[in-house]
Amino acid sequence: MKTTRTLPGLTILLVVAGAIRPTVAVTDDQGNDRPKPAVSAGHARAMQEGLALFKATVRPLLVTHCLACHGGKSVKGDLDLSDREPLMKSGALEGGSKQSRLALLIRHEDEPHMPQKAPKLADADIAAIARWIDLGAPYDRPLVDRKPGASKPAATAGDPDFWSFRPLGRVNPPPVKNPEWARTPVDRFIASALDQKGLRPNPIADRRTLIRRVSFDLTGLPPSPEEVDAFVNDRSPDAYERLVDRLLNSPHFGERFARHWMDVARFAESHGYEQDYNRPFAYHYRDFLIRAFNEDLPYDQFVRWQLAGDEVAPDDPMAMAATGFLGAGAFPTQLTEAEFESARYNELDDMVSTTGVAFLGLSVGCARCHDHKYDPIPSEDYYRLAAVFTTTIRSEIDVSMGNGSKPVKMQVTAEGYPHTKHNADERGFPHFYPKTYVLKRGDAAQKQGEAIPGVLKVLSGGNDARHWRIEPSIARRPGASYRRSSLGAWLTDPSAGSGRLAARVIVNRLWQHHLGRGIVATPNDFGAQGSPPSHPELLDWLAARLIENGWRLKPIHRLIVTSAVYMQNDDFDEARARLDRENVYLWRRAPRRLEAEPIRDAMLAAAGRLESRMYGPGALDVEMPRRSVYFFIKRSGLIPLMMLFDWPEHLVSIGARSVTTTAPQALAMMNSRLARHCAEGLAARVAAGDSAAEVTQAYRIAFGRPPGGDEARLGASFLATQRAAYLRAGRPEAEANRAALVDFCQAMLGMNEFIYVP
Repeated sequence: MKTTRTLPGLTILLVVAGAIRPTVAVTDDQGNDRPKPAVSAGHARAMQEGLALFKATVRPLLVTHCLACHGGKSVKGDLDLSDREPLMKSGALEGGSKQSRLALLIRHEDEPHMPQKAPKLADADIAAIARWIDLGAPYDRPLVDRKPGASKPAATAGDPDFWSFRPLGRVNPPPVKNPEWARTPVDRFIASALDQKGLRPNPIADRRTLIRRVSFDLTGLPPSPEEVDAFVNDRSPDAYERLVDRLLNSPHFGERFARHWMDVARFAESHGYEQDYNRPFAYHYRDFLIRAFNEDLPYDQFVRWQLAGDEVAPDDPMAMAATGFLGAGAFPTQLTEAEFESARYNELDDMVSTTGVAFLGLSVGCARCHDHKYDPIPSEDYYRLAAVFTTTIRSEIDVSMGNGSKPVKMQVTAEGYPHTKHNADERGFPHFYPKTYVLKRGDAAQKQGEAIPGVLKVLSGGNDARHWRIEPSIARRPGASYRRSSLGAWLTDPSAGSGRLAARVIVNRLWQHHLGRGIVATPNDFGAQGSPPSHPELLDWLAARLIENGWRLKPIHRLIVTSAVYMQNDDFDEARARLDRENVYLWRRAPRRLEAEPIRDAMLAAAGRLESRMYGPGALDVEMPRRSVYFFIKRSGLIPLMMLFDWPEHLVSIGARSVTTTAPQALAMMNSRLARHCAEGLAARVAAGDSAAEVTQAYRIAFGRPPGGDEARLGASFLATQRAAYLRAGRPEAEANRAALVDFCQAMLGMNEFIYVP
């Protein structure tokens, strides 16, 4: 006897609902069909359990982590999860939870690991999907709604309903099982997600850890031993909040966050390419950033000034300096006549691409040669944005700084000013062309018609660019088109324009800085190829909070760093790690290595050699005593020590730096002149003629704590051994004592605890 069974997804739903009783067609040896009950009571119960599991757990996982590439915007790898029928046809469930393709991919036992651009799913989530597969993989309804007659879902990453394009949700902090743990509303979002995953958060870290952590995060500098002692001994209930306020009001706060935005803005002070001529007056943009963050310039104004400060506030030197954003990209200075036009289109592409990733987290530049493959950005929209910058060029002009001071030479990126000198000027290089054209495949030789300035349709709420049009006014700034001002108005309009996305992107950048990973782990890509948010309601709540509070960033910083999730200790246990190996849900504080700038700055601070002078031209000398934010950034002459610790190359926008661990990093701390000179400075600070006192003070300066018993003994033993070695080598006693202490201090600067903050 041979048996065949067909049970489509719709039939399963009706079975579970009790509407029909399906049958199996059984054919006997004589070829007679005899209907028999197809689904036993046990099978029906399994399907009912599977449906409940799907609705509660599996559906949200598939929608959040899988759908965009597998049945949403596209169907990659012939794996369509949009409904049960295409999933079954794909064969991805054959073999059940042990051997099926879907199970192997999400367990990272087969390539490519899924999700491809996000951390591995938590073990509990993988187990839920595996159980659902074994229960028959039932769906209560498709994951996407299909238009009548359509072969693709109606709500995908290519439509305004994609998560990052939606209006900000009106969300409230959710109820939690352990409200006592929550210090701020932020914590309730985190605790709610932890509750759902069966995780518990860590308790608050000790005070010495907290002051070191928050000092580096907000200022990029270590606290002094005196500051540590004052905080540890301050028993007032608001001691930590007052510490945070002091750090937020420190002038070093602006230096810290200016350096972060310089990564995003691909800022450098030379043209790049073979000749790499300097831009000696570009540093004013860096100084603008420092002042803007220190003064808590509203973020919407911060955006508009960088795009069009010369149009918005031409009499404000800060606004003029802000326009350095558009002109910070690399540009060739040796051009033949045949390269003039293509070089200009490349320059426009740099402006459009950087504006897209910096403010919107969208890879707009991908639409230069064809419609964006994943996001709803047609080439037409790309060239509409490019046309906004048609006549925008770099200029070096005299700008009045006010207060009767002499005008200063400043690089701006604007319209109507004389162009910056270029080596191809004598051959007729025009610097800009009066019209921008739509180009076929991005080729300047294949013009398809004039591009009209505009904005991205997907983020315009049905309005055209005229909705944000700011008309030129001769009285305000002769020669300006106000196209860039209009773009800035659209970018910061949270109701009809793209302001809601701009707000999401910037609060995600702040979250990433303080917690080590963004709510969206791809800070420069909020599109279909980026990672979905781990806590979408929290992201929207923070973005709405930013807008409601006048776009000021310092209150968001304060909200994050005073939260319990930020203040956790770094205790680890394998049981919780099995549920969330990558710490996506933030059940602990993961120790983090400092970036290149605070590593070098902390070395100078420990040596007592760090200068506090702010602003002005930078330098290329790695041993300059100023903070690292004041390095002159020459694209062909980047500082080797900084590059060892993952300094960016300053060519394109960087949303998150790499963090590598390599042997040359340790060798640099052992052999570089800077490390030795800083060790000498630290030794001079701690020299006391008493080994115990010297070891104790070195620990307090380098690590913000006294040594433990074993550490104190090892330190004293090291000093004694080194002194004896130098004496045997014929060094005078005083010199031997000093050399041994320098060696010890250099060892301190080379320890993990110096460059890692828990």
